Amino acid sequence: MLTGKKIVLGISGGIAAYKMANVASMLVKLNADVHVVMTKNATHFITPETFETLTANHVFTDVFDESGSMHVPHVTLGTEADCILIAPASADVLGKLAHGIADDMLTTTVLPARCPMLISPSMNVNMYENKIVQNNMQILREYGYEVIEADTGFLACRVEGKGKLPKESDLVEYILRACAKEKDLAGKKVLVTAGATKEAIDPVRYITNHSTGKMGYAIARMAMLRGAEVTLVCGDTAIDDPLFVDVVHIKSAKEMYDAVTSRAAEQDIIIKAAAVADYRPAEVADQKMKKKDDNLSIALERTDDILAYLGAHKKDGQFLCGFSMETENLIENSRAKLEKKNLDMICANSLRVAGAGFGTDTNIVTLITKENTTELPIMSKEAVADEILNHIAE
Repeated sequence: MLTGKKIVLGISGGIAAYKMANVASMLVKLNADVHVVMTKNATHFITPETFETLTANHVFTDVFDESGSMHVPHVTLGTEADCILIAPASADVLGKLAHGIADDMLTTTVLPARCPMLISPSMNVNMYENKIVQNNMQILREYGYEVIEADTGFLACRVEGKGKLPKESDLVEYILRACAKEKDLAGKKVLVTAGATKEAIDPVRYITNHSTGKMGYAIARMAMLRGAEVTLVCGDTAIDDPLFVDVVHIKSAKEMYDAVTSRAAEQDIIIKAAAVADYRPAEVADQKMKKKDDNLSIALERTDDILAYLGAHKKDGQFLCGFSMETENLIENSRAKLEKKNLDMICANSLRVAGAGFGTDTNIVTLITKENTTELPIMSKEAVADEILNHIAE
């Protein structure tokens, strides 16, 4: 997602500097052009050669370093960057940037930059909580820098507290949010549902389906990266909650109905990717149902139809997108669902096609509107999510 993007990593003196090798590697795998700028103190914790090997770019540690083909490197790096992340950011660097001091390669690179600026402070808890340091962070926020809150845990100084550098994948996600996608959904509120519901039979057993939530989570994440304010209503999944998304966890179809309908009126776009139970046990046993020698029958009743409610109560200008998982007559059944439930678009896929359906990292989807039918090839679920959002944005 970072093809063609120039990312500058500014690394200052702190034990967490070693984690930035993994950040650099992750960014390279996303096709970013990664450039590293280090303070002199940072080189005591990890060598510039490590980053040069990972990024295939020269690492700058001195403002007078004219190595490579860059003219006035600190100005070139700063003005050409699509995003700058300073991590770990020491108390010293925070103080310098907050007050316009530029006396090394890192600070002189930051001052001419006009791209999104991310700062991730990491230090001893007592330093982190010092009022001077906190005030410097606030000054930087007021200047437009995004200050990433430190994590809490066991620190290198052998104490528990706030000051840990966030995990590497989180730092990369901040960069992706800052510059990976055009913000064509900025100002839009998007609600996405994902995963399976669970309908209790007794305190031990429940009825569910094979949905893992991967498709819905991908849609929520891609909408967030495109600038939307995203709410994700999801059943139980094994997926970590996406950053920068309001996640609402539910279990049953009734809980999902309540969570979605109570929020629907304020949404610009609703995408229903969850696999919601159509039926639930008519009665739920208070105690575990004991096994007997004869057969068991469980009476089922219909659950509330969330998509039908949304279609019937759709406000002017709201876009409603559903999903259709079929085993036969894919287009006919999906188009009938589109019309019956007053949808603007439905994403149809078939369990009979390899690479589509539950539990996979790929999907094969046909996008159906009242006017058009668009068949997509096999793609990653994140690529499918982007295509769905492209059609909605149009």
